[in-house]
Amino acid sequence: MAWTLEVPELELSEQVAVVPERTALLIADMQNDFVDPQGTLFVAAARQTIAACRRLLSFAREQGMLVVYTQDTHRPGSPEWALWGEHVQEGSWGWEIIPELAPQEGDLLIRKPRYDAFYATELDHQLRLRGVDTLIICGTVANICVQYTAAGAGHRWYKIIHPVDAISGFSAAEKAAALGHIHRLFQATLTKAENITAITSDD
Repeated sequence: MAWTLEVPELELSEQVAVVPERTALLIADMQNDFVDPQGTLFVAAARQTIAACRRLLSFAREQGMLVVYTQDTHRPGSPEWALWGEHVQEGSWGWEIIPELAPQEGDLLIRKPRYDAFYATELDHQLRLRGVDTLIICGTVANICVQYTAAGAGHRWYKIIHPVDAISGFSAAEKAAALGHIHRLFQATLTKAENITAITSDD
């Protein structure tokens, strides 16, 4: 029996101000296997978010913010390959971050074995060492690695900002449901990349 779902409307904040020294931009899994049409687990909508991700990246670098890349990382025999097929094998072309968003020296690169970037990684430790309490989370996939990383952040009481135009999913319904879920459970702020501005800690 077929059934349909309506894509819920998401209420977006028109302006979101962050304190750069307490904020990190986290770019989730923008890797060739997910973002390039030749990738083994291509997310078609991901290409449409590159411009917004680049806008956020330029903003973060201009403000001296910490930039974090998560890099889904698997080796032969990974249990995830039984679920999704072979993807992002460590050291392969598909595993690399797309060239449009290439990391620079000083960025934090987190190689993660599962959806949640806090699981079995040093992410939380590195953020706390730097005094970060707010995460701008973008990337792919909305209802998988983006959602579970945001949930991991929420469980640790980080403030979460989701620029919705810089996040992609396999479908609009899955993306909307994931963002709405994180908004409701962890008070994530939903906005667009262009609406994020910087303030000083003295303001």
